[in-house]
Amino acid sequence: MDHIQTNTSDEALVASIRLNMCDFFRYLGKFLPESSFENHKFVRWHTPLPHPWFNGVLATAVNDHDEGDNAFIEETIRYYRSRGVDVFTWWLEPPVTPSNWKQALSEHGFGFLDDTPGMAVDLQALDESPKMVDGLEVRVAADEESLRTWVKVFVQGYGLPPEWESPMHDLWLKLGPDLPMRNYLGYWHGEPVSNSTLFLGGGAAGIYCVATLREARGKGIGAALTLQPLLEARDMGYRIGVLQSSEMGFNVYKRMGFRHLCQIENFYMSLK
Repeated sequence: MDHIQTNTSDEALVASIRLNMCDFFRYLGKFLPESSFENHKFVRWHTPLPHPWFNGVLATAVNDHDEGDNAFIEETIRYYRSRGVDVFTWWLEPPVTPSNWKQALSEHGFGFLDDTPGMAVDLQALDESPKMVDGLEVRVAADEESLRTWVKVFVQGYGLPPEWESPMHDLWLKLGPDLPMRNYLGYWHGEPVSNSTLFLGGGAAGIYCVATLREARGKGIGAALTLQPLLEARDMGYRIGVLQSSEMGFNVYKRMGFRHLCQIENFYMSLK
């Protein structure tokens, strides 16, 4: 079982934000043995989804760089280019920091981003009012058909191309229907209109993939699909909830009690 973090200091919360995301990337790689790689310094994963978060590297060790690192960077660029990936990301697992990799990666043409807010909440201080949405039923998507519906809502909610649906459904089936990852669907008056994912890792309960169809927005449904997984995690003994916020969701999460504690940092390589 995941070691549950109970320290709610700002420093511990920031670490949980980053570690939960890193554990999620490791989880991706675990279920993609034919297209993932891991050694004592790196984790690398590739999926059919043309999104930087689904194609990337996690640097896991702080040490002096050597020619082996440069060779791995160059081989990774060739690897993704040969698979038609337009952009991939390079993430840092604590205690690794951007300064550990900035020079080596910039010399190979990587850019740097820190524009995504990292947020955390003490689950004992959650605002639970969003669960009271008239006509809303939250269900766990735990079989092939409900996951197909989950993917359809996610793709439509984010305005992604319909051709994402098939490969994402295949990937989510591989990741499994239950913990440490659990998927939720929001049915509003009987129709699926919202979704979210809970991932337990890094000692915290992480929220991912929150999406609501345009016609159902502004009613508190997205907040409810964020709240329900966190309440279940709290019942399992978790103390901290974490997420990486979109611009649209930022104020919603603040009203729920989340605090903006850091920026999510990563390097990226464009191969276009």
